[in-house]
Amino acid sequence: MKPTAAQRKAMYSDIVRSREFDDRVLELYFADKMPVFDLAKGVIPGEIHSSHGQEPCAAGTMPHLTLEDTITSNHRPHHHAICRGLDLNKLAAELMGKKTGYCAGKGGHMHIYSVEHKFSCSGIIAEGMGPAAGVALANKMREQDGIAVSYMGEAAANQGAFHEVMNMAGVYTLPYICIIEDNNWGVSVSKKASTAIERNSERAASYGVYGEYVEDNDCDLIFEAMSRCVDRARSGQGASILEIQTYRLKGHMHGDQMAYVPEEEVAAMKDCVIEYRNKLISEGVLTEKEAEEIVSQQKSEVDAAIQFGLDSPYPDPEDAFQNTYAGVSK
Repeated sequence: MKPTAAQRKAMYSDIVRSREFDDRVLELYFADKMPVFDLAKGVIPGEIHSSHGQEPCAAGTMPHLTLEDTITSNHRPHHHAICRGLDLNKLAAELMGKKTGYCAGKGGHMHIYSVEHKFSCSGIIAEGMGPAAGVALANKMREQDGIAVSYMGEAAANQGAFHEVMNMAGVYTLPYICIIEDNNWGVSVSKKASTAIERNSERAASYGVYGEYVEDNDCDLIFEAMSRCVDRARSGQGASILEIQTYRLKGHMHGDQMAYVPEEEVAAMKDCVIEYRNKLISEGVLTEKEAEEIVSQQKSEVDAAIQFGLDSPYPDPEDAFQNTYAGVSK
């Protein structure tokens, strides 16, 4: 299924929204961390893994998912969370460790959780696969609607959890989709140096599931490929591995200068926000004025969310014991 003009505009709006959010986060990140860098200090403590360049992986796949579907993300979750529709105010507050955040400031940027959106993420590589496949199995056993989707990087396909989960997904014909964002680098190790096969999507045949690889980091192509995977999952045809060629325009985490990436590879990287904007304008889907209005609107909403986070209170000391334990059974 090809996206409509309205869907294409929405995808452009989503990648702009995600980019504006990450840009503001990176602007704030080093505040109060210098002159001697201290990871724990500043407005945004801890590490930050931005989504710069990988926004289409979320924008092109999320339109096919409903609130009945379960999503697990990884250590680079901002584009997933934003394209899923999570509240920007709560996202900004969570990154800042504030009480008004999704996890009351206890999760930070790698551990965002929203019951409403059936969305979670984890800093543990490939950790989200098992829980998502478990939900898919539960939905199938209960004959309930809803599929499950995991987002991960290409290096995560070398984790043991990948094999275990995909094998079970094949055995039980689960309504599950594993989306692999192939940015070619697992931290500082290239895909060629770490992975025996060129495309992880080809591993699908080993598990009896569907596999597809999407080139060029293009929202439209990703949308179409995700449509095929979702149709299979919803119709009882089982799981899929959808691998997407993308670009990590920033380092693994903020502060990483990417000195290990060859100059020619950096030069060949494309900025998806610019590329998709130019494509929509050239095809008459957007005008220059409409594109500028989208950027202005998203920037304004992101600015308001960042200010909300800055103005929000930190948790009280006694809050450390809230939502930590489930309670004692009697």
